[in-house]
Amino acid sequence: MNLLSEIKHRFTPALSELAKPQDLPGLLAMIRPAQDAKFGDYQANCAMPLGKRVGQPPRDLANQLIETVALNDLSQKVEVAGPGFINITISDDVLKRGLTEAIADRDRLGIKTASLPKKIIIDFSSPNVAKPMHVGHIRSTVIGDSLSRVLRFLGHQVITDNHLGDWGTQFGMILYGYKNFSDPQAYAANPIAELSGIYRKVRHLIDYHNSVAKLPAAKILLDKQEQRLAEFIATEPGEDKALAKKLKKDIKSLKSKIVSQKETIQSLSQTVETTETDRVLYELAKRHPDIAQKVLLETAQLHAGDITNKELWSDFMEHGMQEIQRVYDRLDIKFDHVLGESFYHEQLSTVVDELVTKEMARESEGALCVFPENHNAPMIVRKSDGAFLYATTDLATIKYRMSEWNPDVILYVVDFRQGEHFEKLFDVARLWGYTDTEYQHVKFGTVMGDDGKPFKTRSGDTVGLEPLLDEAENRALAVVTQLDDGKPGGPEFDAEQRKSIAQMVGISALKYADLSQNRTSDYTFSYDKMVELKGNTATYLQYGYARVNGIFRKGEVDIDHLREHAVAFEFTEEIERELALKLLRFEEALQDVVGDYRPNLLANYLFELTQTFFVFFEKCPVLKTEGSLRQSRLQFCDLTARTLEKGLSLLGIGVLQKM
Repeated sequence: MNLLSEIKHRFTPALSELAKPQDLPGLLAMIRPAQDAKFGDYQANCAMPLGKRVGQPPRDLANQLIETVALNDLSQKVEVAGPGFINITISDDVLKRGLTEAIADRDRLGIKTASLPKKIIIDFSSPNVAKPMHVGHIRSTVIGDSLSRVLRFLGHQVITDNHLGDWGTQFGMILYGYKNFSDPQAYAANPIAELSGIYRKVRHLIDYHNSVAKLPAAKILLDKQEQRLAEFIATEPGEDKALAKKLKKDIKSLKSKIVSQKETIQSLSQTVETTETDRVLYELAKRHPDIAQKVLLETAQLHAGDITNKELWSDFMEHGMQEIQRVYDRLDIKFDHVLGESFYHEQLSTVVDELVTKEMARESEGALCVFPENHNAPMIVRKSDGAFLYATTDLATIKYRMSEWNPDVILYVVDFRQGEHFEKLFDVARLWGYTDTEYQHVKFGTVMGDDGKPFKTRSGDTVGLEPLLDEAENRALAVVTQLDDGKPGGPEFDAEQRKSIAQMVGISALKYADLSQNRTSDYTFSYDKMVELKGNTATYLQYGYARVNGIFRKGEVDIDHLREHAVAFEFTEEIERELALKLLRFEEALQDVVGDYRPNLLANYLFELTQTFFVFFEKCPVLKTEGSLRQSRLQFCDLTARTLEKGLSLLGIGVLQKM
């Protein structure tokens, strides 16, 4: 039962009579759950903006609406408050009927599937194959997985695609590094660690030579900027106010540029100093002065089908995919398709030819570019040296997906830094003729450390995802051990059982710590907070589920019998009604998730449900009561546990019978 949807449905005819069609969605969006129980269960605030548009006092309009909208069979009280707020209190009979429908529906808890299901492609995770997955991959991976689960549950046809980074210049760097710097024994012992190490070495050497080349010009530019600033400061505008204003603006702008230029010089100088003070690195740099060009040559040979490079690439891919799959297995992440950049390589020239034929692409400074409107820079689809770019691959991917699956929606779960790229990509795709598909960049912020900077190790390296998972499990084991040791009857679990529980609790905690955040915001990572038994954590929610099962074990409750012989729910305490309303808002939470692709709205709902249940547990004895009231409260427990289990599963998180 979706009470909010039903209320909006009933308001629609009345609002349609008063508002323009384009204004209707915004007015309906102003019908929301009440923030405070004293204002009822739901509140419609649409009379205020609508009153201004139709020239009628909002309070009068609100009274007119409640006389027009058919709510008698749904509500036990509807009233107008303040300047025109409409407060709606759902009748107890409706709530009880909704609970009865939910408890009888074992699989879906009364939640309906979409009346107009869509075919939706979700592009997420997308790690680079030859490097270990790191903390930066966790957000895309768990957000994309959760969205796929929720959308499937609501009846949409979902196709998940992991667009791997398995081609391009990064492999040219690895090929060159492998041929020149690799340690065969280290590679045999741990291929990915060795490949990652040589990648970083090649990257550093390229950065060193680039820094050496750029540093003199950067210093000259800084000198010119500082000279120009001195000239501005020395200029006397006299009584010319316009000149004084312009000088002030120019000085401020130039000071900002100087600060930025000094930071650039500092970064370049640090790269040079780091290399030249490291004897081994400096010797390598001197022996490989043209490393950047050699890397491009290795890349070109791979793309041209060079046998040696293709064989090495295949070997790198095999090891890389094993490493990645191990992480996905621990996270319980699955994909329908894993189509990396290499899959589209042979299609790139065809894409460019099509863009030229359609007169979308034209030459600019030797490169082929598309110039979509409302963008300052073009999209380069082929460089002057004939090489293709990521943008070309992304266009080939869209073409393939349209031909193979013809989706209604494509979601790209990628961090916010790629925002400009995706805006341009979507505009070019529409210009190309793919106008019937909705494109969405589901962007997200950065995982931050306590220092307010992107989360790093103490040495400054990016945090690897597997060590992160290991640490989460270790922290969870400490919590599980403490909880088990503190039980009144003594510990329940042996060492292996504790370890198994800790694995689920740790991985769940890590995933939930991310999913409970607004995806568009940065968030500060904390090992300690994510496994706490109190607060908005997976551990708290899992403990709530285990607590219900503890009640059933203690009371020797036959769950199947309970469900098959359900009685009418009873509201003898206010918290029972509150829990009923919260349980029936599960579908609303799921609709909110897909409305803007935000899993944190489901996490917040489950947290609030668990909080409400614990208040119910404290105020309403379950096993000590008798008759129909005992049955009703057991049904509340059962429905709460099933809602938590289903909701957590849609976040990719499991539950435990005991903790």
